Formats: sequence, C-alpha cells, structure tokens
Amino acid sequence: MARVTSFGDIAGEFERRWQRTVWATMTTASRSGRLQSRLVHPLWEAATGWVLTGTDSLKARHLRSNPYTSLTYWDQVNEQVHAECRAEFETRPEEKRRVWNLFKDTPFPIGYDPALFFQEGPEAASVGVVRLVPWRIELWSLAELMASTPSHVWLA
Repeated sequence: MARVTSFGDIAGEFERRWQRTVWATMTTASRSGRLQSRLVHPLWEAATGWVLTGTDSLKARHLRSNPYTSLTYWDQVNEQVHAECRAEFETRPEEKRRVWNLFKDTPFPIGYDPALFFQEGPEAASVGVVRLVPWRIELWSLAELMASTPSHVWLA
C-alpha cells in the first residue's frame, strides 16, 4: 500500500475510474450487523459523493442505523476504486435541489434525470439525498498487482 497524503494526488485517476465505471456496489449493514450489497449510481464532486434513494428504502434504513458504507467500482480492465464512507442525509431543501440538478444536468451516463424514479421532485420527504464522505479511498488494479506495485490509498 502506498499512502497518499492529499486527495489531489489521486483525484484525476479517481475521477477517470469512477466515471468510466459509473455504477458501484454499495454495502450497508442492517441493525443485526448483516451485510447487504446493491448497485448504486453515485455522482462525485471531488471527494464528496452523492446517492439518491427513497427515504424508506432498505438502504436508507440501514444507513440511519449504521452510517458507514463501502463502495466498490470494478471495471472490465480490472481497475478498481474502493471508497469507505460515512453517509449523511442531506435535508436542506436548497441543497437537495442543487444535488438533484447536479444529477439532472450532468450528461448521461454519468448523470441521469432523478424524476425517472422520483416524480414528486427534489424537496419531497420521500426523496433521500445521501452525502458520501470518504475516510479512505483505495485505487488498485490487477496490472499493479501483477507488477508488484502497491495500491494507492488516501486517508482523510
């Protein structure tokens, strides 16, 4: 493992990898500690990620009882991103609108129109806007492993 002291040192490669993959596997823990994974479509602004979800979804219920989550991007050329994050629900109407519009105004496939899933709009109580605050991001690849090159790890 090669420690990276500044997020800026991995920012470009992090962005290239998540944008190429788009979908991530997100793992949450239930109240009983059982893990569950699912595909999600996060959108990142530098080191801050965003996920939209129903406020009563299983994912939201898990995150309310245990706000820690793990996301993994893995693409066809075996380059990965592992992001260990704390999830925080955004409740301010102006920030919910901003994030909604960030998803809507970012070209597909990186962005998408949230109204496809949430017809009630960004300020509805049923729309959960989740901020992903990473405490650890690891960039790794099969090629690096084969070359005995350590993964790059940033810790907040």
